Amino acid sequence: MDWMFEDFKTELDKLNPTVREKALEIAKTLVQEKEISEKEAIQEGITRAEEWFYDLEG
Repeated sequence: MDWMFEDFKTELDKLNPTVREKALEIAKTLVQEKEISEKEAIQEGITRAEEWFYDLEG
């Protein structure tokens, strides 16, 4: 797990491993590019990753 989001381990542990990795990737990008809080970034990252995963599954 990325050290940046260690406080959100409980939320992330509930996710499918593929979704979790994608959520972390998205959240990290959001923090770097948009300069939003880690909490907002991880929530948005989880939402986008779940949508991404469901789109893959069809």
